[in-house]
Amino acid sequence: MQEFIQLVINGAALGSIYALIALGYTMVYGVLGLINFAHGDVLMVGAYAGLLAVWSIHLNAHPTLLGLLWVFVVAMVASSLLGVLIERFAYRPLRNGSKLNLLITSVGVSLLLENLCQILWGATPRVFPSILNQEIFFKVDHVAITNYLVVTFLVSVVLMIILEWIVLKTQLGRAMRAISYSHEMAMLVGISADNIIMITFMIGSALAAAAGILVVINYPQVDPTMGLLLGLKAFVAAVLGGIGSIRGAVVGALTMGILESLIAGYFSSTYRDALAFIVLILVLMIKPSGLFGHHQPEKV
Repeated sequence: MQEFIQLVINGAALGSIYALIALGYTMVYGVLGLINFAHGDVLMVGAYAGLLAVWSIHLNAHPTLLGLLWVFVVAMVASSLLGVLIERFAYRPLRNGSKLNLLITSVGVSLLLENLCQILWGATPRVFPSILNQEIFFKVDHVAITNYLVVTFLVSVVLMIILEWIVLKTQLGRAMRAISYSHEMAMLVGISADNIIMITFMIGSALAAAAGILVVINYPQVDPTMGLLLGLKAFVAAVLGGIGSIRGAVVGALTMGILESLIAGYFSSTYRDALAFIVLILVLMIKPSGLFGHHQPEKV
């Protein structure tokens, strides 16, 4: 029983990381109807930006919570700016065209980011320095919660609460919801679709960067393809919860994380990565709209 509890805790921490990534997918899909397959690579760029932030203040030699905050800020700002560039120069010119063109462009942007990072950093994975001294925060018998898990939960929950507040309680959030219903109607009441979509990309990219830092804190390694599998799993989580639903993305991500942890703990980690694709197939077969999604018929 204690092993089960430990696996669930570890899985929930992993799921909270997936949730931050999945929220970026679901926000962009909500306002643009686009699956941004470059989103995982934005996470990767955020992780490399965090590595530069660590080197800039020699945080690996003197780990502090303030230094950890600096790493998060640098990574989130860098990825936000990247998100703006991607939206402005890759997606906006094609926005009124075919959805297929946008989808192909997102794959192209993903490959571009991966290859640029290989040119700049090399293809060899780099060790991410320890920026937080690992300690046991809480322990009962064989169930232990480290400060790494606490930071992961705390950062994820705080960012999710902030996002929920922005979407439901602010004028920006109301504009996002209006754009998600209809671009044309939103623009008729004075909402700038271009600005709202750009801000949505900024927020989603910042969340991906935060997830990237949480990943390298728990699994201290960065490489140009690290965002590929993470992005695919978060996409599956978003589909499981109902693409376009913020709460659905969180529930789907937590479900994915816990299932992965249980499979790795009781069976083999070899099967863990296959789980995402099995879940995706089952969801598309049984309930394509996801747990919290709604079927939206389209005219053809």
